[in-house]
Amino acid sequence: MKAGELKRQGIIAPYVFHHNRGANRGNPIHEFKRSWATACRKAGIPGRLFHDFRRTAVRNLERAGVPRSVAMKLSGHKTESVYRRYDIVSEGDLQIAVERLSAFNHLKTPLKVMPIGDGTQK
Repeated sequence: MKAGELKRQGIIAPYVFHHNRGANRGNPIHEFKRSWATACRKAGIPGRLFHDFRRTAVRNLERAGVPRSVAMKLSGHKTESVYRRYDIVSEGDLQIAVERLSAFNHLKTPLKVMPIGDGTQK
């Protein structure tokens, strides 16, 4: 079914990037680097990678408390090991965790995350 037909029937097109003209209208674009770059430029966010948004989606799903099995299905990850690579932990995440632990333990003095070193062994 073509994209125009889908739209008339109130169905969301299944492809982010699809052909707009000719015999391939509505069919997916298999190589979309140039289309992606154009879309990002027009959106005012040039230089973004497609997977930047996949990482953002995974982080947002995790922080929203969505069950991992559901999040993996939404993001298209088949294994937890690959999914976990997209869930990047930031300094802010660590600070929030420590604050939550502090509140849980009813500590009077809030804890602060401090780096242990620069990561090199001496």
